[in-house]
Amino acid sequence: MLRHQMTVVSETRMPAATAPSAAALRSRVTVPLRFPDGYTATAEVLTFHGLADGKEHLLLALGAWEQALLDPARLDPAGPLVRLHSECLTGDVFGSQRCDCGPQLREAVEKISATGGFLLYLRQEGRGIGLYSKLDAYALQDTGLDTYEANVALGHGEDERDYTAAAQMLGALGATSVRLLTNNPDKAAQLTALGISVTEQVPTGVHLSPANHAYLAAKRDRTAHTLFLPQPAVPSHDEMLARVDALIPRLRERAEETERIRRIPESTMEDLREAGVFRVLSPKAVGGYGMGVETYVEVVRRLARGCPSTAWTVGHLIEHVWMLARWPRKVQDEVFANGAAPLAAATGAPVGAATRVPGGYAISGRWTFASGVMHSEWALLAVQHGDVRLQCLVPVSDVELLDVWHTAGLRGTGSNDVRADELFVPDHRALDWALLGAADNPGSRIHPDPIIHTPMATLLNLVAPAAALGAAEHAVEMFRERVLVRKVKNTLEDRQADSPLAQARFSHAYGLVATARLQWEEAIRVVTASYQRRPMTMTDHERAAYRLSLGLSGEASAEAVRVIMAGSGGSAHRLSNPLQRIQRDVDVLLNHPTLTLDPILEQAGRGLLGLGFTVPAF
Repeated sequence: MLRHQMTVVSETRMPAATAPSAAALRSRVTVPLRFPDGYTATAEVLTFHGLADGKEHLLLALGAWEQALLDPARLDPAGPLVRLHSECLTGDVFGSQRCDCGPQLREAVEKISATGGFLLYLRQEGRGIGLYSKLDAYALQDTGLDTYEANVALGHGEDERDYTAAAQMLGALGATSVRLLTNNPDKAAQLTALGISVTEQVPTGVHLSPANHAYLAAKRDRTAHTLFLPQPAVPSHDEMLARVDALIPRLRERAEETERIRRIPESTMEDLREAGVFRVLSPKAVGGYGMGVETYVEVVRRLARGCPSTAWTVGHLIEHVWMLARWPRKVQDEVFANGAAPLAAATGAPVGAATRVPGGYAISGRWTFASGVMHSEWALLAVQHGDVRLQCLVPVSDVELLDVWHTAGLRGTGSNDVRADELFVPDHRALDWALLGAADNPGSRIHPDPIIHTPMATLLNLVAPAAALGAAEHAVEMFRERVLVRKVKNTLEDRQADSPLAQARFSHAYGLVATARLQWEEAIRVVTASYQRRPMTMTDHERAAYRLSLGLSGEASAEAVRVIMAGSGGSAHRLSNPLQRIQRDVDVLLNHPTLTLDPILEQAGRGLLGLGFTVPAF
């Protein structure tokens, strides 16, 4: 059984500052090496008698090592290049991305071969705690501990490696001065204490991946490894919105194509990726921006000024990256392995069925309204297992996509159905919905970004009202341009704007959009106020006010569009006119559960009156 209690232990096991006893060369054999990327080298593999810990450590002599040792005239005064490489079965052999050991081994062989020197392969798995304990530590890291904290929680030291045998091996070859290839200052300190002069510490490369970022950051922060970890330049709130504003003209140009092909064009997806839009809610530790609700909803609102279908789809794809960041580390290592913004569709309508099978679940169902599924690598599917609702993460390639999205509005969202029949989902990719949705979720133990600590229900209601508001704002903008130039039949005015009735209609629409915006901003204020609390929860009164403001915002947005359409003449209903598309999109938005006003008014009334909700998920 794993021991989770924290124990105070020393960080390293420093040897006494005396030279170790001598070791003797035992054998020497030539071994040709070939790495997975095709790089080849030849090593002389040396073994030894008399090593202090009795382990079977190896020394790989590479390049012109022998001449350097035997011919003082050719010996670099600083000494041969040496790498002390601790064994890592998972990284060196299996290519694990949880560490950087495999890439460091490959890099060291090439660098040492070019200059002449030694790679010491030391049998000190898991910083000296052993393979099984290292894997136990991985399990603890999946709960949020860093690599050092996990070792301590298991009753070990943070780093139990001892380099006495390494000093003996170098001494046996006469290499008493070395250039040390490492980012770890403890290696240089131990060798120096053991009588090996370290004339230079040569840094290794930074082999960064989304899966090992936290591991490398812990080495940098906890034990002073000389690592520079490049972070993506996180844009400010205003810079992010400026990037989105720059996309609006292109979204408008492609809106008709988006509707025709019933999905976002690939050219638009590429623009969105380049702008970093999908990274908005992604944690900083995996290369995301870790931004807040205010930026997220403004991105959706502004995208809707260009194309409501694009805003709806992108809003959910951004949100689903945030949902993936709430899962345990094992899943996060998998989904974020290829970048900071893995795209996933999520749907729970209707809920599928799950049956327990060895190692996981078999799930079946047909799920509807999977917005963004045409662009996704993953699907998050809600299933019921007994009394527990689960969310299951499956590759989109494992499910059947049903082309059924033929609608009057939001046609460009590609919100098709998903079907699966007895699809196996391993245990680690099935999570209790209540845990996933809570402020204290597995991802909140891993990422400090405040947005990951927000209850999931908070964000799930934001996309529809933001998209409706942005669409209505665009409609008012077009209506203003239209009335200033349009000549209306059977009237005396030269242009529609000269008519008192048209002036009144425009001011009515403008005022409705202003009302929608104020209600929307009030809802966002309620959400951001909860950021100041731990855990981030809302009272019933706050939740009622929040949902009511969003519902009234959506209603005012839709009413503004109806007022505008009624004053825009018959030509506004041509399929080439953006106004008719906006009206159809907003009408569909108002039928989404997050904007369906009757149940919102009922539940909000109960919350405001202190009667309690009859719909717990409200």
